[in-house]
Formats: sequence, structure tokens, C-alpha cells
Amino acid sequence: MSLVRLNIKGISYSQTQNGAYALILNEVDGDRKLPIVIGAFEAQSIAIALEKEIRPPRPLTHDLFKNFADRFDIIIKQIIIHKLVDGVFYSSLICERDKIEEIIDARTSDAIALALRFQAPIFTYKNILDKAGIYLKVNPHKEDEQQDSILLDDLVAEEIESSIQENYKNKTIQELHALLEQAVLTEDYELAAKIRDEISKR
Repeated sequence: MSLVRLNIKGISYSQTQNGAYALILNEVDGDRKLPIVIGAFEAQSIAIALEKEIRPPRPLTHDLFKNFADRFDIIIKQIIIHKLVDGVFYSSLICERDKIEEIIDARTSDAIALALRFQAPIFTYKNILDKAGIYLKVNPHKEDEQQDSILLDDLVAEEIESSIQENYKNKTIQELHALLEQAVLTEDYELAAKIRDEISKR
């Protein structure tokens, strides 16, 4: 079976499962997206790895794993989303130490959080993409802009955008930076990412 390389397109709040998020993966040489439902903690960990400007004061679990692996010269070469059963994706970490390769089973959300930290490529099999891949409409007002995330529904995107503008439109840049620092200190990384997005717009 042929492998298809994927990139992370973004994270959105899942409309189908409360307290969950949808990680959107995009095939490199195509237009299909692969949405994967993940938990809030994993979404936060992935968002932090994507947001280079946000550095948690203490290592998160995936950062700890990376530090541990670095200390013992273990690298993750790639991750493969290799199976889809009843809506659940199964993944493997392809690791190497002393030129010996090992395959380790992992939840897909954890595997992707680690892939980002090791700068490892993400793959899936073509038959999985054929089965679960979808085409998502991009918000037409932002089609030509580089997006940090793609939401599953344009109405949700507009709702989030409106909420951010309402909360932060009257804040100065200095106040926003102070709020960003406070959010990082309290380890509220989801809020920190939203504030960072508002700063970027200015």
C-alpha cells in the first residue's frame, strides 16, 4: 500500500463531541483533509508545538518525552497512521537508536504531538485517506491569507472571530502582550494562542 504524506492544517473545536477538538491534516499533494477528533490536552500540546512564540514555563508530557529521548539518543523518524477502525485512527512511531529501528504503537494525537517536536514527517496509507478524507470549504474572506487553522464550519469560524474581536478589540498592544504573558504563566495555552492571533492581526 502506498503512503501519503500529510501536513497539519489546523485545529478546530469539534461540533460533534463536547470537550473535543478536530485536528485537520492535509495531504501534501492533494486537496483532501483528514479530520481526527482529539482531546483538549492533546490539542493544547499540538497547538503549543505549532506556536513557536509560546513556551510553557514547565515541560508538558510530550516535551518531557522529547527531552528523555534526546538524552538517550532516540529519534522519531516518522509516524504512520496505519489503521482506521470504527472511526478510531491507530498510529505507529518509527523510532531509531544506535541504527536499530523500532516500531511503537501510539495514539494518533500523541504521535502527532511528538512528530512536531521531532520534526518528523506524518504519513497515512492511501486507502485510509480514500475512506476518511474529505474536502473542506475555506472561509471565503480568508482564502488568500495564510491561516493558522481551518474550522469545520464557516459559521463556527465567524463566531470565534467575533468573540475574539469583542474581547480584545479595545485592548492596546501592550495590554495584549501582558494578557499573553499571564495566559502562558497560568498555562492557559488555548487562550494564549487566541491572544497571539489578535496581536498578529495588528
